[in-house]
Amino acid sequence: MHIHILGICGTFMGGIAVLAKAAGHRVTGCDANVYPPMSTQLEAQGIDLTEGFSPEQTALNPDIYVIGNVVSRGNPLMEEILNRGLPYVSGPQWLAENVLRDKWVLAVAGTHGKTTTSSMLAWILEYAGLAPGFLIGGVPQNFDISARLPGAPRQEPQGRSPFFVIEADEYDTAFFDKRSKFVHYRPRTAVLNNLEFDHADIFADLAAIETQFHHLVRTVPQQGLVVANGREESLQRVIARGCWTPVETFGDAQGWHAGAADAEGSFDVIQGEQVLGRVQWSLLGEHNRMNALAALAAARHVGVPVEVGIAALAEFQNVKRRMEVRGEVKGITVYDDFAHHPTAITTTLEGLRAKVGASRILAVLEPRSNTMKLGVMKAALPASLKSADRVYCYGANLGWDAAEALHDMGEIAQVETDMTKLVEAIAREARSGDHILVMSNGGFGGIHQKLLERLAA
Repeated sequence: MHIHILGICGTFMGGIAVLAKAAGHRVTGCDANVYPPMSTQLEAQGIDLTEGFSPEQTALNPDIYVIGNVVSRGNPLMEEILNRGLPYVSGPQWLAENVLRDKWVLAVAGTHGKTTTSSMLAWILEYAGLAPGFLIGGVPQNFDISARLPGAPRQEPQGRSPFFVIEADEYDTAFFDKRSKFVHYRPRTAVLNNLEFDHADIFADLAAIETQFHHLVRTVPQQGLVVANGREESLQRVIARGCWTPVETFGDAQGWHAGAADAEGSFDVIQGEQVLGRVQWSLLGEHNRMNALAALAAARHVGVPVEVGIAALAEFQNVKRRMEVRGEVKGITVYDDFAHHPTAITTTLEGLRAKVGASRILAVLEPRSNTMKLGVMKAALPASLKSADRVYCYGANLGWDAAEALHDMGEIAQVETDMTKLVEAIAREARSGDHILVMSNGGFGGIHQKLLERLAA
């Protein structure tokens, strides 16, 4: 088939493009904003991209249009598709019908950590020889691609692996399907990493998101497994509404939990009172230990022994844009991180602080997500940034005053609405030994490279 994907440069829709191409379909697509790593990944796959949503793209005459949730009514190409009665489907529905059907789906849901935990889980299965397929909202560095079809596992040379790992997002499916994406996936193994209020543009409150998570729980079969964060009252409420599946918890003393980490980040894996092994790695922060516990529990459900999972984690290379070092100039290190919710900002900064000790951290934040643009989380920002020595915020295109929100931080916080002035202010302040942590869930105008070039100059 020829598939034309609207909104192809989002991580999810870009992953669908990669899967469809690998399955033998002709794939084209369009989007308004094209930036790495997805644009480069798609180009490497030989997928033709069109800038914008011009209605003339119907001349491509694809068999079906796959619609990303970035597309809304009024989009000129979508309006042309509707007016002409052309066939279209949402990304999650296309994925469910063409890729996930008949697969053992391992779905990783949660407000935070979905990408990292999905990447850990896919790598553990790969290390164990199970050759899983996956679709992840980032680029795991162990694979260097965000999506692939299942391969032929070493244990079963005949046919493809039955396993597919997917990052299970609670955001809505499409303008014509307001259910969360994850209700399409029908997992046999479901990880519920955590649950906080987010996506204020589509959810009225936390209870509304809990309802969607309960819809996910209702789709897991009796012979499946729910792996749930035992510390989260919100997830306890979700499960209390009805669960027909065995539940294993992590993060609490009764379930899977982590021993104290040493200076390098290594820790014991404990279930109840039994020590199952020791993860030796260099990832930072308690949030990553929690992610690892969830991945180990989910992998054991498909038959991967815990000791094999622990060995795999020793070789886990994390995900692009998760505390990724983008460069070092004159003793100044520049990092890129996807953190954009106050909780994620807090844990990311605390993890970096544990690594660098008393060295200065210059935090650079772009409040870019829909929730952040609405200002719903602005009151929580100062506390989330307290581990930083200096804070720089890009305040353009917001519905609220970032300078006012960060006013109580005093002189350590600076807000700029001009990118050039922002880069200049950071470069003037930075000195050898500093760590510049850039946090955004978008391209942030290529600020990382601009900073490195300005520091070098």
